[in-house]
Amino acid sequence: MERVPRKRITAGALAWVLTLQFFVVEAIAITRRRAQLPYSRSAEVISALGDSVSPGAPLMNASFVVQAALIGAGAVLLLPALRGRAARPAVALLGAAALGVLLVGVFPRTSELAALHTTGAALYLVGGGLGLIAVAYAVRPWSEALGTTLVLLGLFGTAMTVFYGAGVVGFLGEGGTERAAAYVLPIGLALAGPALWWLTGNRDEPRPGGPTRRQLRARAKEEERLARARRSAERDEALEAAARRTGTTGPHSSVHDQPVQDAVDDTAHDDLDHDDLDPDDPWAGPRRRRGR
Repeated sequence: MERVPRKRITAGALAWVLTLQFFVVEAIAITRRRAQLPYSRSAEVISALGDSVSPGAPLMNASFVVQAALIGAGAVLLLPALRGRAARPAVALLGAAALGVLLVGVFPRTSELAALHTTGAALYLVGGGLGLIAVAYAVRPWSEALGTTLVLLGLFGTAMTVFYGAGVVGFLGEGGTERAAAYVLPIGLALAGPALWWLTGNRDEPRPGGPTRRQLRARAKEEERLARARRSAERDEALEAAARRTGTTGPHSSVHDQPVQDAVDDTAHDDLDHDDLDPDDPWAGPRRRRGR
């Protein structure tokens, strides 16, 4: 498999980090809005900052458009670093989120095509949450920790999207619930971009569809069991050969054959003690002991 292109990954990671610009611009737009009109993060949605009555509307809507470009560009550029069957669905879902936030910026709520604004908001929220889940599975061959973090963010964002769409806002309010659903995407992308840049440059290429840690542990246990079985078979063959050489296999064994029999008993006893130990718990004592 070809090595992941570094310049492309660097550009994609930078694009996803820059999605944090949204939080900076939103804070500026809120400050300008509160200078003239009241605004509550919990009571009012993000799109209200882009309304024509908001002083920071041009800046906020421009931020939406820039956000769309950063999400989409980062997804396309980082595609070579994504692994497994979830790679292309992840890019498709993030592309839907990028298209959604683009519609939000181009068609504000107060425009004549407000329906496109609503459609764009839905695309962004749904595509963002599900896209993070897909990205999580696509980065697991590189890092289970990163994959787990992203899938938790994606599940949280998806749940908040469902609550927001159903009108179940609780103490967070309409604006707070929407922000809980919307914020997870730039946060997740800002984590995933640099992590993929570092992982692709400092680790060997993961094998697509490679075994998980659980599978590797199970394989190691099975190999250890087979090794013990081979050692037991070799020991039995050696003892039988020794017995044949001394004539202990016949019906007229004598007292001179006692050392061979003692060796057989000692070996069998040692093997019993070895098998009694739990290989998965070296601190556990023997389950049974005979003759001691």
